[in-house]
Amino acid sequence: TLFLSETKHPEPVGWHDPAFGNSDQPVVGVSWFDAMSYCEWLSKSQGEIYRLPTEAEWEKACRGGLEDMEYAWGNEPPSTIEYFGGIWPGPKPVGLWQPNGYGLFNIGDNVHEWCLDWYAEDYYSSSPEKNPTGPQEGTRRASRGGSWRHQIKASRAAHRSSLPPQFRYTDYGFRIVKERIIGSMPDA
Repeated sequence: TLFLSETKHPEPVGWHDPAFGNSDQPVVGVSWFDAMSYCEWLSKSQGEIYRLPTEAEWEKACRGGLEDMEYAWGNEPPSTIEYFGGIWPGPKPVGLWQPNGYGLFNIGDNVHEWCLDWYAEDYYSSSPEKNPTGPQEGTRRASRGGSWRHQIKASRAAHRSSLPPQFRYTDYGFRIVKERIIGSMPDA
């Protein structure tokens, strides 16, 4: 809400809907442009660099340090209807289940998350092996992770999706990364 009040940015879709506006839920109903505006505002207000993750960064974060992980929570699809199956009328409260190996909650299973990259279906067939950053241009922006209203296959760590960057859906949100300057020491 501080971002909205300071910038006068339009409210996300569903901002006042009880299914989407609880303080323990991720913010949804935002476009890629909205997410980028938030990152720019946060960077200026904190004096640090915040941005959306690339697809490659998102996938690594989702796997939680285990390269062969199929989902953020392990290799087995969820077996309970609570995880998927439509019992939630919107995003689940964050922290309902255990975090992954990096301590990230609900990555891959709650909302689709915008990524920095442009999207091209065949990009990974010719991308750099290390730290690919997506194509230079496109018409759709990449997103990762499943959502509360989609089937489990969208929650696989490697699953890719995309939308035109101006779209706002109530199952789309974002997660940010903070850049660390190479050579700097983390705070003790």
